[in-house]
Amino acid sequence: MKIGVYGQFYHQDSEVYIQCILDVLQDKNVDIVVEDAFLKSIQKHKDISKSYSKVSSFKEIDDSYDFFLSIGGDGTILKSVTYVKDLGIPIIGINTGRLGFLATIQKEKITESLHQILNGNYVLSERSLLSIYTSPNNKENLPLNFALNEIAVNRKNTTSMIKVETMVNNKHLTSYWSDGLIISTPTGSTGYSLSCGGPVLDPNTNSIVITPIAPHNLNARPLVLPDNSIINLKVSGRGKSHLVSLDSRIATLKNETLITIKKAPFQIKLVQLSENSFIKTLRKKLLWGEDKRN
Repeated sequence: MKIGVYGQFYHQDSEVYIQCILDVLQDKNVDIVVEDAFLKSIQKHKDISKSYSKVSSFKEIDDSYDFFLSIGGDGTILKSVTYVKDLGIPIIGINTGRLGFLATIQKEKITESLHQILNGNYVLSERSLLSIYTSPNNKENLPLNFALNEIAVNRKNTTSMIKVETMVNNKHLTSYWSDGLIISTPTGSTGYSLSCGGPVLDPNTNSIVITPIAPHNLNARPLVLPDNSIINLKVSGRGKSHLVSLDSRIATLKNETLITIKKAPFQIKLVQLSENSFIKTLRKKLLWGEDKRN
């Protein structure tokens, strides 16, 4: 079995958890391959570097991996997606961060959880993504044109609002006068979209959410669409350019660029323990229905 290991940052407090992961995988005779920059940051620490002296590294991965292990929070999961891409490799998210909505395996239960997964006691949660295309083409600015959580357009270098002309399936929806617009997957509905008043969607929902950011229209509300919808955006404003973000990746586009957003042709597989569920995560992470009367 071959497992890729990735983390964005190495913290002294996380050393015990990283060592625990290594111990479990080595006991199972797993071929461990650690992302190059993460391995170098680990090897700077003498207490743990010896354990990683014989571990190989990667800068890119191929379909020979059985799992991809993400150590961190939800942001690390989103970065992991840029390595896995359309390879179909299941991602194991170990939460050493804060909220951990996507990275559902808790650091206190690493050994137990990894043993369950390596023994085949897990389920796969398949998540849809969004793809972005621009006219004129901007491959240099957008080398990876997909996002697991959301694609958003935002104002840049100005305090003035922007106008986002929005078409759905070649039919004019509206022009949002706002700080920007979020196009979210069900997975991303509990992220940026939620903080801007968008609805919470179950990950299995075949939908896309359009959520305006600080709209200057009292009648502008989030809109849920089928995920086979094709959304076209065109931004204008006092500035000459605006920002487009794909999860944690940001690029600059010139105003009047035609942006097309639609469901990506592949999915991401997240590993979940059998006892976990989206409803349970809602209650635990977002304190859903928290009331002292309950």
